[in-house]
Amino acid sequence: MNPETGKYIILVGGVLILVGILIYFFYDKLHWIGHLPGDIRIERKNFRLYFPITTMIIFSILLTLVFQIIRRFL
Repeated sequence: MNPETGKYIILVGGVLILVGILIYFFYDKLHWIGHLPGDIRIERKNFRLYFPITTMIIFSILLTLVFQIIRRFL
């Protein structure tokens, strides 16, 4: 390990704390997450399948943008 690894771990921890704070204070306004068009939900009597494809794609794009912005400033 090198010092850069430590910086990335601290950065990821900070992002997780910020996301946790946002979820804690704005939970009632975030009910749309996981219920977007394109998310697969199959519910049967003894079986549930939930695969949020659209939600994962949106989060992936947002995280990629955030990390690209952070990388440019560091």
